[in-house]
Amino acid sequence: MLYGLMTEEINFSYDGGIYPELVRDRAIGHGWGALTHWTMVARGNSAVTISEDETTGPSEALPRSIKVSVTSATEAAPAGLQNDGYWGIPVRPQATYTGSFYAKSDSPSLPVTVSLVNDETGVAAATATIAGVTSEWKQYSFTLKTGELPVTANNHLILTIPRPATLWLNLVSLFPPTYQARPLGNRIDLMEKLAAMHPKFLRLPGGNYLEGNHISERFDWKTTIGPWVDRPTHPGAWGYRSSDGMGLLEFLEWCEDLKIEPVLAVYAGYSMAQEHVEPGPALKPYIEDALDEIEYVTGGPETKWGAERIRNGHAAPFPLHYVEVGNEDWFDRSGSYDGRFAQYFKAIKQRYPQLQVIATAKVKSVTPDVLDEHFYMSAQESLTDAGHYDKADRKGPKIFVGEWATREAEPTPNLEAALGDAAWMTGMERNADLIVMACYAPLFVNVNPGGMQWATDLIGYDVLSSYGSPSYWAQVLFGKYLGTEAVAATLTNAGSRVFVSATRNEKRRKLFVKVVNATSDEAPLSIALEGIGQVKRDAMLITLSGKTPNATNSITHPDAVVPVEHRIEVAGPKFEEKFAPYSINVLELSY
Repeated sequence: MLYGLMTEEINFSYDGGIYPELVRDRAIGHGWGALTHWTMVARGNSAVTISEDETTGPSEALPRSIKVSVTSATEAAPAGLQNDGYWGIPVRPQATYTGSFYAKSDSPSLPVTVSLVNDETGVAAATATIAGVTSEWKQYSFTLKTGELPVTANNHLILTIPRPATLWLNLVSLFPPTYQARPLGNRIDLMEKLAAMHPKFLRLPGGNYLEGNHISERFDWKTTIGPWVDRPTHPGAWGYRSSDGMGLLEFLEWCEDLKIEPVLAVYAGYSMAQEHVEPGPALKPYIEDALDEIEYVTGGPETKWGAERIRNGHAAPFPLHYVEVGNEDWFDRSGSYDGRFAQYFKAIKQRYPQLQVIATAKVKSVTPDVLDEHFYMSAQESLTDAGHYDKADRKGPKIFVGEWATREAEPTPNLEAALGDAAWMTGMERNADLIVMACYAPLFVNVNPGGMQWATDLIGYDVLSSYGSPSYWAQVLFGKYLGTEAVAATLTNAGSRVFVSATRNEKRRKLFVKVVNATSDEAPLSIALEGIGQVKRDAMLITLSGKTPNATNSITHPDAVVPVEHRIEVAGPKFEEKFAPYSINVLELSY
């Protein structure tokens, strides 16, 4: 379980990121800025105004809508509105886009035409027409299919009508093809990058996003399941609103698509504006909510919330071994976490004794199964503290390094950060008897201006493409080349900026030796493998390196720093190998 994924709605990680909805602000919010990404479209002599309508919406959860008032329009000169997406909408050739919207009209059988249009040329890449919108709120679906055309990012979505009328709209949606063709699933290139990391788990729904700034803005999982029209959306913790399209079931299906398991974080009665719920009777409803959530994840058809999951479209329960109570509760200045955690711990263990319960701060009232510790460090700190757990107390709970990163450069880390990360990971592998799980954070960043709230981030992207940072490739190497047990690995006279760890897979007869050389000089090492009688001569050396610590990748140069494989020969259990300056290396040996 050592290496996994930590995710939260930051840097437009879900909306505009892994959750590939192409329409920005698809659900209409309240007040100034609600229509920021919606603008009028008037062809020829047509005339239209758009406004936020607070008096009508498609559901109780979504009581508002966009009111499109067209006073002049014809078939040749239609009018309506457009959406600019998340810094544009991508269009690819021979692609099928699936869309829908909720609408009603004051004009009987009002046709609505939907088009993907290029910002510069005004040419439509694909068009579809809904035959007739009625006077009652209803969902309408459409498909847009492109032909042979260039790949572009500068497109927008247009909805128009051909005659004077009033049209109300909400939940306008457009999805591109998705990973493994899951309906309304995740973005293909980002999921492929995650799969390459060989993760074992996904910590969800993630960090501050779980707590919210206020209790009313927490991740309230029951409002994120079922049809979109029943999801009210909510303010995220990083300055923008979440569509809640990435709801609890979508998180679990994300795990399913990657063949990993969830580490489920449940809200624990604390939000970041120093709002908290006192332990005792006031906390009980939140605990019941957490127990319901666990039941939704794991329950069968005979349970209330297992049956609800089945109604939502997923018959099989999901595997679950770890439940985390809260997030970074050391920030709670009230001192209430000890009591809150104890109350959750007792309730969870009583109903689900098989689950491992994770604490997010040190507690005294009970002993948690696992303690979540977070580290955000400079490169120098990562290198200096790579042995952080070498002499740690083994009497306490196991450790989950639930958020950590070496923070150098932005929006994504450079090679210097990757060297610090790799050094830190050698320490985690050496201490795998204590550290049960670890995940880098944050995972994603939208590299467009205004897309980043936190530097440094593992994977960068825009609407068209994505890239892995040097730190991403360090994660790939450490996750891919990982045995089933750690073996002793020591360095003698190698200097303070060279680091090592070793793991083996006895069933596959493989040994993985990881060497991090954070110096500016080549590091020649004499390697002695004890306890192995014979090593096959053919071996693989995989190296991630650069000319300087500032070497990095970007959206325009995604492959400047990537791993390179070399076939080498080893003389036996004792051999010599040279490791490049500023390099992260994996020796894959067979025995």
